[in-house]
Amino acid sequence: MEIKDMYDLDHTLAKSYLSQFTYPWEALKGIKDFILELGPTLSSEYKEVSEHVWVHESATVAPTAYLGAPCIIGPRTEVRHCAFIRSSALVGADCVVGNSVELKNVILFDHVQTPHYNYVGDSILGYYSHMGAGSITSNVKSDKTLVVVHGPKNIETGLKKFGAMLGDHVEVGCNSVLNPGTVIGPDSNIYPVSCVRGVIPSHSIVKTGGVIVAKR
Repeated sequence: MEIKDMYDLDHTLAKSYLSQFTYPWEALKGIKDFILELGPTLSSEYKEVSEHVWVHESATVAPTAYLGAPCIIGPRTEVRHCAFIRSSALVGADCVVGNSVELKNVILFDHVQTPHYNYVGDSILGYYSHMGAGSITSNVKSDKTLVVVHGPKNIETGLKKFGAMLGDHVEVGCNSVLNPGTVIGPDSNIYPVSCVRGVIPSHSIVKTGGVIVAKR
């Protein structure tokens, strides 16, 4: 799953950054530095509300939300009560970061929804992707070894922390766990309470028990 197969880059401020790479997880190491470079170049509609934290004037941020530096919050995005943006988060336009949601080292394309009790770490979520309530990205293996992407061919990433890559228009069902190194192709659906690992092809449905079928 290469970047060109996963994402419409016209729906993120990270277009130029992501275009440098072949695989999306190759971008994880540089997200912090990219945000620090991008922030000062943003239009005057973005306000630096604290050091290295830029929020668009049309965004809504609840008073109990925490915005850790560096981060960028895009137009018309809603950051709800008790959201915890730890650091290194580029959140696009028209997104929802919900109550008790935690983000860390992520790129959220435009129209991404993480509305309820989600943990999203070391991950990239594509245009119009959606994390159901309680669904999370698990970004470190239990044995602490480096993450391998398991698919038609296994790819060693060299990364200790790597959550999930969600293509455009991916729907993740409630209370699902995306294991380290999960890559979900565009227009795919994950059933609720699923445990997902490896590469899920585009236009697929992951059903109960891990059964994968093509969408009709």
